[in-house]
Amino acid sequence: MTEKKGHEDPLQFAALVAHQLRSPVGAAASLLKTILGEYAGHLNSKQKDLVSRADRRIEEALDAVTRMLAIVRPETSIGDGKAMSEAAAVLRRVQQQAMEDARSRNIALCLDVWIEPAYVRIAESGFAEALNALVNNALKYTPENGKVRLTVASSGENESIYISVADSGIGVPDDQRDRVFEPFYRSASAQNTSLPGVGLGLAFVKAIVDAAGGRIWVQKSDLGGAEFSLVLSRVADDQIPSESEMSAQDRMKVVIIGGVAAGPKVASKVIRLQPETDVTIIERGEFLSYAGCGLPYYVSGIVKDQKELMSTPLGCVRDPVFFQNLKNVNVLNRTEALEIDRTAKRVRIRNNLSAKEVWIHYDKLMLATGATPIIPPLPGAHLKNIYTLHGVRDAEGVRTHLASRKARDVVIVGGGLIGVEMTEALVARGCRVTIVEALNQIMRTLDWEMAQLLELHMEANGVRVMTDTRVVSFAGSEFVEGVVTDKGTLPADMVILGVGVSPQVELARNAGLEIGPTQAIRVDDRMLTSDPDIYAAGDCVENIDIITGLPIYVPMGSTANKQGRIAAINICGGNDTFPGVLGTVVCKVFDYCAARTGLTEADARDAGFDVVTVLTGASDREHFMPNAKPLMLKLIVDSTTRRLLGVQAAGPGQGDKRIDVATTAITAGMTVDQIANLDLCYAPPYSLAMDNLITGANIAKNKLAGVFESITPMEVFSKMQNREDFVLLDVSSPQEYEETRLPGSVLIPSGTLRSRLSEIPKDRDIVTFCRLSIRGYEAAIILKAAGFTRVRVMDGGIMMWPYEKVHGMK
Repeated sequence: MTEKKGHEDPLQFAALVAHQLRSPVGAAASLLKTILGEYAGHLNSKQKDLVSRADRRIEEALDAVTRMLAIVRPETSIGDGKAMSEAAAVLRRVQQQAMEDARSRNIALCLDVWIEPAYVRIAESGFAEALNALVNNALKYTPENGKVRLTVASSGENESIYISVADSGIGVPDDQRDRVFEPFYRSASAQNTSLPGVGLGLAFVKAIVDAAGGRIWVQKSDLGGAEFSLVLSRVADDQIPSESEMSAQDRMKVVIIGGVAAGPKVASKVIRLQPETDVTIIERGEFLSYAGCGLPYYVSGIVKDQKELMSTPLGCVRDPVFFQNLKNVNVLNRTEALEIDRTAKRVRIRNNLSAKEVWIHYDKLMLATGATPIIPPLPGAHLKNIYTLHGVRDAEGVRTHLASRKARDVVIVGGGLIGVEMTEALVARGCRVTIVEALNQIMRTLDWEMAQLLELHMEANGVRVMTDTRVVSFAGSEFVEGVVTDKGTLPADMVILGVGVSPQVELARNAGLEIGPTQAIRVDDRMLTSDPDIYAAGDCVENIDIITGLPIYVPMGSTANKQGRIAAINICGGNDTFPGVLGTVVCKVFDYCAARTGLTEADARDAGFDVVTVLTGASDREHFMPNAKPLMLKLIVDSTTRRLLGVQAAGPGQGDKRIDVATTAITAGMTVDQIANLDLCYAPPYSLAMDNLITGANIAKNKLAGVFESITPMEVFSKMQNREDFVLLDVSSPQEYEETRLPGSVLIPSGTLRSRLSEIPKDRDIVTFCRLSIRGYEAAIILKAAGFTRVRVMDGGIMMWPYEKVHGMK
């Protein structure tokens, strides 16, 4: 009988025991997971803790069994001698898998890649498991706030690949460095800790490396702890599969630049359609797939933890670990794409932590580079406490500054969506807020009168709105202290820049891709750029207006997700198309809903449409319901085709519901005649018998038929300003008139109108109205039947009067 060396006899015996234990331990693990999942009944917190601890120990036992078997038969883990792995790619995946553990203990886990690609002769599964063991070992023995560094580089005369895992942990004593690779051996420094272990991890790694023909050793790290180094033979260039051979193996390589909205959507959908695809996301920021539209609510405190903005509905944080483990997507965050080489189909990237640059290849490239906030080129624009709110870091800065209670006076520059949504958050935190807008209205997505209703509502909530006001500079030495405008200087402890965003297209432009007239990337309806292997989606691309067919730039997270899904389908060989957008937006302004879809009146007239407009106000459900709230709508209709072109909503009522119906109707090319007969659901707690949108469509029909002659509130106000001689006839009730009325109006309640016709002159223009102008319309019918010819109804009534009103008794 051949004599066995050293530890081989006990090792073989341990392997035999491990083999026999695998099945019962695995069964125990399955049973524990069933109990832990509460499939066998509810567990209280103490029971769940105990079962969880038992489950972790069972997992450790299974891991030990697996490693023991691999130590005895390592050839099962390294492949058949023809298998190969790309070391840099495997190390990146290992890094991402360990990132959650590192982050939880504030350990810096960095990766230095000095050579890429770096193919080694070892199966990827065994190689990854060995590297995982080294990295987990380094993290295990590194204290909080420490550092672990991974390195891949060439060795010797470029014939070998050198890989190391260095840490700032407890280290390995000099006299024990050879023995740490023996099965069941633990160094004295490891035994002196309270950390569990059986001494199989490093033995497993050495068995894998030895079987692959490599070597491994340990030495003192320049970080202060241990550095485990290994060398593996490099695969010759002529033995590496070509891109065409890789494609023949159906392992397509997709590289995605941008990891916030469209990028992660593309990655997830590609993996669902073709799970074998090699997908890499390159994101220059730290955070992935976060809800940017939720940032104002994080600032206000409604959203308590920033992780909620980056989590799935089930609470899983969408970080690199999530994408690697669940999606099998490699994420390189804090990494910037610098250059696209379209001829060689590769991208030059730089790790922003290590400053190392490498090229990575692609079969299909996806650009989801997003947009960048516009910072006006004004003196003082880079003072501290001036924020753009274009990411989690900005929101964190604003929230931290608010928590210090040093931000009493806040100026928001720009009255767009960001500025308007931020007002409520800031007012809720006790700030005095001023919005400065260079145009004559806030919310340029709405027509003037609808935006004016919002402005009045914001001022009623303590927000000062300054339109037609230009910012000249920002005052202060280190921190901002004031905003200098053409109408004076405003005190400011903090400034939010909300003047808009511009598409991030430098990478695309430098690569020679076509840029559209909106200065965003031009794509076709399949989200394909001017390069047949490069797609783009999200805030970096221009869209097509569904109504006009013209290019427009409307950056929205909802659009980015839809476009990302379509791009992914086409990347995987499908043929899906994106029809365009209607510019549909909605935002919350205190208790008001402000929303729009389709064309505004101004846009429609600029596009050459002959339009009829409708202003209509009513409650959003039956008035006798206690939760009924006012809602104001504006409809824009093409007088020639009778098609609905656009709808806007404002008020505390459910405007989003009506806008969604309108979006569907506009997309389908419906006329007001069709909309007026839509079979919408009705119940008093939810809606009116004649829904607000249906009422608006009927008013439009009456206008088109010439039976409803109207005048807009703006035209009425102009007549007032010009001191024209006309009758502004309020047919509300006396009580309503006492509560709210228009200056210069005359009260004749509708119930007494027929008996008081003699009080109204027939030789003057007459404008009838009431709270909603329903009675105003009926009054106009009565007057016309009595021979009055110069009668018009004011659209929208008092509810939609966008100017100051008189409240209370004279």
